[in-house]
Amino acid sequence: MNTTILRKSVLGIAGLAFAGGLAAGPLHHTTTDTGSVDARPVAAAQADKTADGGKLIPHGVQGAQSRIDLDAEQTANAKAIIAATKKTGLDERAAVISIGTALQESKLQNLGHLGDRNDHDSLGLFQQRPSSGWGSPEQITDPQYATTAFLKGLRQVDGWQDMALTDAAQTVQVSAYPDAYAQWEQQAADLVTQHWNNS
Repeated sequence: MNTTILRKSVLGIAGLAFAGGLAAGPLHHTTTDTGSVDARPVAAAQADKTADGGKLIPHGVQGAQSRIDLDAEQTANAKAIIAATKKTGLDERAAVISIGTALQESKLQNLGHLGDRNDHDSLGLFQQRPSSGWGSPEQITDPQYATTAFLKGLRQVDGWQDMALTDAAQTVQVSAYPDAYAQWEQQAADLVTQHWNNS
């Protein structure tokens, strides 16, 4: 991505932060059925069950964890996020943050415009907004492009590697529900453990 597009993306994020808008609004307000959510508590110790729990979830999970059953499309989208993360040269922790963010924003569904149920002009896995400089609708509904755009925003966050997932995601996404990302950290780490070596 050239510097002009990156500059527009960063300026779009900054503009949203000042305006109090959403870069990627959560889907809590939609009635789309994206699968059942099981909000059973998951102990932080479960992070140790991953290949490298300390690297994938360095602070342990925060709060009750949610989990959804993924269909083939959602699994393919998780793999696409991992592949894009690897292509940018970032590590498994970046993939956990990306997948956790996409689980909150779209339940790993590459959403088009949802009409009246849509949050502004939010689209795709990360519910990025064309009007905020994330890219064209065609670009941000491409999982590789959308992930790369999210990761470019993440790289602009000083110390993201050492932040809790929800803090890192919120800094990029500027959501009205800043703590909502935390609930997906364990499932995101499990997906990265399962698919990192074959994506």
